[in-house]
Amino acid sequence: MVAGGAADQLRQALVNARRVLAEAGATFDQVVKATLFLVDISDFAPCNEVWVEAFEAPRPTRSAVAVAQLPMGARAEVELWAYAPAD
Repeated sequence: MVAGGAADQLRQALVNARRVLAEAGATFDQVVKATLFLVDISDFAPCNEVWVEAFEAPRPTRSAVAVAQLPMGARAEVELWAYAPAD
């Protein structure tokens, strides 16, 4: 868990996700759907700035959901779905 707020946590989660996708032979360009979970929906604007930095247009479809709590005291969590057809 990184120090800071939801935007910092989202930034780190996306760094981690990029690494996991790369290990599977995929990239952020192949992400087709994402769900962003936020403990405080007022964190959406700073998290959206992180999102815009991380993904090039056209960005994947995204939902943002306010939740009561996340594991380990997290302020943000992201779920990514990627489509990487086999060669």
